Amino acid sequence: MREIKIEKITMNVGVGEPGDKLEKIGKLLEQISGTKSVKTKTKKRIPEWNIRPGLDIGVKVTLRGEKANELLKRLFTSVEDTLKASNFDRNGNLAFGISEYVHIPGAKYDYTVGIVGISVAITLSRRGYSIAKKRIAKKIGRSHIIKKEEAMEFIRDKYKVKINN
Repeated sequence: MREIKIEKITMNVGVGEPGDKLEKIGKLLEQISGTKSVKTKTKKRIPEWNIRPGLDIGVKVTLRGEKANELLKRLFTSVEDTLKASNFDRNGNLAFGISEYVHIPGAKYDYTVGIVGISVAITLSRRGYSIAKKRIAKKIGRSHIIKKEEAMEFIRDKYKVKINN
């Protein structure tokens, strides 16, 4: 029950506007991850940026299981197997950015898209975490919650990633 595992990996690209570029970046994420991409919609109105609620402005991909582990190894090599301690939150999850998608092994440059950065969020969990998400939510004990230090140790040991302070 104390074993930490990767629940999911979410890769996100914010385009800022609907249209052809959004479609091309969606295909790019599908090519990198091997799964279908999903468009993200706005919830707020920002008149200065010509954004209204319900407008497609981003693309994301969520991976779980063995596919997530394989992709995560490639993503860590794209950031040279180095993360900062500030990439981890107090609940043990981590997030980092990749400045150019061409750094990911296996990703080919697409001249129609250009250079695009990708945000990666990794959610860690333990067995029994799903209880908190059920309809009649039960609380998870403090000792079962993943701490920042435990998450850093898990990533360091399993993926051989160097973590800087």
